Amino acid sequence: MNPAETVTAFIRAIERKDLDAALALVTSDVEYDNVPMSKVHGPDAIRTTLGPFLAGASAIEWIVHRQTATGDVVMNERTDRFHMAKGWIEIAVVGVWELRGGKIALWRDYFDLASFTKQLQG
Repeated sequence: MNPAETVTAFIRAIERKDLDAALALVTSDVEYDNVPMSKVHGPDAIRTTLGPFLAGASAIEWIVHRQTATGDVVMNERTDRFHMAKGWIEIAVVGVWELRGGKIALWRDYFDLASFTKQLQG
């Protein structure tokens, strides 16, 4: 897979709530920088961070509006949708991904935390 295909495969695995498949596409020292919240390192830390949230969603859709790749860097503009107990939560996200050896070594997402928090509480 080329870098854009790897990122797309990662997103599709998240949408299926298949964290094992998603984490198979990252390096052992991957950095996940969820910019307005926190930064973690390694697949186990990503599992700890995302696992409970993904488990709480009955459906997940990450709609990629635009995606571009140059070498091992992929950037996308997305709407991340999570169907939670109170309905859909939608978040506008910009993602930056860097690959090394065909795997994701950096995943950085930018989004508005206040909008996300308001939807979780509403």
